[in-house]
Amino acid sequence: MDSHKDSFLKDFTDLYGYPNSPNTIDEIRATHFKRLDGLVYLDHAGATLYSELQMEAIFKDLSSNVYGNPHSQSDSSSATSDIVREARQQVLDFCKASPKEYSCIFTSGATAALKLVGEAFPWSHESCYMYTIENHNSVLGIREYALKQGAAAFAIDIEEDAHDSTSMRILQHQVQRRNEAKFLQEERTGNAYNLFAFPSECNFSGSRFNLNLVKRMKEDSARILEGSPFCNGHWMVLIDAAKGGATEPPDLSQYSADFVVLSMYKLFGYPTGIGALIVRNDAAKLLKKTYFSGGTVAASIADIDFVIRRKGIEELFEDGTVSFLSIASLSHGFKILNSLTISAINQHTTSLAKYVRKVLLSLQHENGVSVCKLYGTSASKVLHHELGPIISFNLKRPDGSWYGYREVEKLASLSGIQLRTGCFCNPGACAKYLGLSHTDLLSNIEAGHVCWDDYDIVHGKPTGAVRVSFGYMSTYEDAKKFVDFIKDSFVALPNQTARLYKQDDEARLPIAKIGLRSIIIYPIKSCAGFSAESWPLSNNGLRYDREWLLTSLTGEVLTQKKVPEMCFVSTFVDLNLGILYVESPRCKVRLAIKLISDSDNGVRNEINVHGQRCEVQGYDNEVNSWFSTALDRPCTLSRCSSSNYNFCMNKNKNIGMCIAEQSISNFANEAQFLLISEESIFDLNNRISTRDVQKGTEGASFKVNPMRFRPNLVISGGEPYAEDGWRNLRIRNKYFSSLGGCNRCQMINIVHRDGQVQKSNEPLATLASYRRDKGKILFGILLRYENSDGDQVQDNDIWVQVGDEVHPNCI
Repeated sequence: MDSHKDSFLKDFTDLYGYPNSPNTIDEIRATHFKRLDGLVYLDHAGATLYSELQMEAIFKDLSSNVYGNPHSQSDSSSATSDIVREARQQVLDFCKASPKEYSCIFTSGATAALKLVGEAFPWSHESCYMYTIENHNSVLGIREYALKQGAAAFAIDIEEDAHDSTSMRILQHQVQRRNEAKFLQEERTGNAYNLFAFPSECNFSGSRFNLNLVKRMKEDSARILEGSPFCNGHWMVLIDAAKGGATEPPDLSQYSADFVVLSMYKLFGYPTGIGALIVRNDAAKLLKKTYFSGGTVAASIADIDFVIRRKGIEELFEDGTVSFLSIASLSHGFKILNSLTISAINQHTTSLAKYVRKVLLSLQHENGVSVCKLYGTSASKVLHHELGPIISFNLKRPDGSWYGYREVEKLASLSGIQLRTGCFCNPGACAKYLGLSHTDLLSNIEAGHVCWDDYDIVHGKPTGAVRVSFGYMSTYEDAKKFVDFIKDSFVALPNQTARLYKQDDEARLPIAKIGLRSIIIYPIKSCAGFSAESWPLSNNGLRYDREWLLTSLTGEVLTQKKVPEMCFVSTFVDLNLGILYVESPRCKVRLAIKLISDSDNGVRNEINVHGQRCEVQGYDNEVNSWFSTALDRPCTLSRCSSSNYNFCMNKNKNIGMCIAEQSISNFANEAQFLLISEESIFDLNNRISTRDVQKGTEGASFKVNPMRFRPNLVISGGEPYAEDGWRNLRIRNKYFSSLGGCNRCQMINIVHRDGQVQKSNEPLATLASYRRDKGKILFGILLRYENSDGDQVQDNDIWVQVGDEVHPNCI
């Protein structure tokens, strides 16, 4: 046995692997999750995984039985009603909720359950909505209903004495109100209903809240909120168990919360799109339902204001037909959880999380600087009795600066590790643990940062974190591969030096002079380009380079990232005939588009590219129909108009509108030219071969072609990566400025072979091992053509040619 695993098992012998269950964790992975071979999935807080045997059982069930709409009276409908009734009981049993006290309302998800509470709660101008700062956006959204009705809303932090759990205090944040003046004259009765919401487990940090909060808020709110004007009235409590329910569902036999929400796909992976609201029956009677629909009424008359609503709680709140086939699938998921037992799942996942936290906290760089900052582990005074199977963290460089979480996510993906980054829709916890003030948050927004973008470091501070989370099928091997990945990729070790490039002098001798080996033009953005022996320059770069693009009918720019098949659309420009030719395996006829066109529809539009507006001309239906067939999706072709709306990369490497004509670059992502060196490619291939030998996969080795990087200029000669240090270069008598290295993404891992699109980890995985710089993986350099005369370049008057000598740093 691996010595590391042996040590782990000594620490967690009775907790890890389901020792008292019918199947061990290794047997579960081998039989239920064969599709995970080679993949480490660590985003169970986002969505856990369904078992393959679970899906087989569901398919057998649905293919063997007939389930009809439960709002009918047929035998198949009655069978469905029985299944739905049994599923409700399973949900109640899961939270130990007595059907005499609680009901189960099925919804389209946990978010829909929370929305139902918010819109039906009996808010008044005397009401208060109080919620912990650590809450999901779906819980925060309830305040919109409260504020609209004149109620107050505020977030709180809860602290208790580490040595006396009965001593608790509330730290209240700013009170929020709307339309307060509208309700000033109304009499206060002191009988308003208030709502307190908290998660059973924070989906950002994994901190678990003590469920004694339920009893204390309901029975002793006056003392807890002492001195607050909101201590009066009747307090009701909502628990968001969408995350916590997967490993420690609330025990409603001990903690009589009024509302508990669950998400089924977070419990056992499938089905998605279904959740549950467990509601205390007394609380349900206070909810004010406005809308009615099929299934929720006993009788209604169409042309007068008359409706009689159903009395049953489930019938009253489940609008329309429930997702009965999904509900029929729930029993197969609960069967798995019950066979393992929820307590064993909790112990298993907690053991993995404790192991990973311990390793991460121990990591140090060679200079003694801690590598990892964990969130939620040091708040011993906060009202959390333990941590769940979530680990949220950020990583530091030896100089104390932060690694961006997107860099971690990108490298993890290359290592076959799936995790999540950002704020996880929990802005309160994110700001709390990252130490972001309101000023910081507003400053980040002004800098352009929004949810799910790539702004991971703003003003030197992280805007989010890295999160890994474990599920019932996670293994020690998953955890070990993850911590090894962190060590190998982010820890600077003593005497660690950069790996020097290898070059086989006998196989390839350096060329004394640097010459232009290839010129490639890509007329249509993201489609295949073509090579030319010589080609004219323009103020935009190579003439006609990325002058056209394709957009969806909604205006979205199509690229190979989302439409890999674009690589099979080939292009060629015949300068003599003045025609752009386009071909596709899906189209029988080659398309010919005149460069000086009389076939465009004359329409001028503006589209959004790189966050900026650009003026374009459109084409007729015949052209658009051809491309729609080529890509097997409706799309339109547009051509960049010659206007100042074209884009450029300025000297500060910021994309913006170009006023200076010599800076424009059509629809290129970053710059007018991308230059690649054959010597750098040669060194990269040597490194890939070396890694393959080390991994024992030498037979699977392949050579990377320069075209994988979609360059405009390929050079030959000099040393590998010499281009990194070039400030500028000259070809003939024309000058080009370097804008720095090109940050590579996973697009370069897509291989186009035999008409198929295939993905691999190379060459990005190898590049990441030696070409990382401040979160970027660099290969090749970006160039801008410098028209020193400042004049508009005329057609065909300035050319570059294969064989031209390249002179670096010539100014």
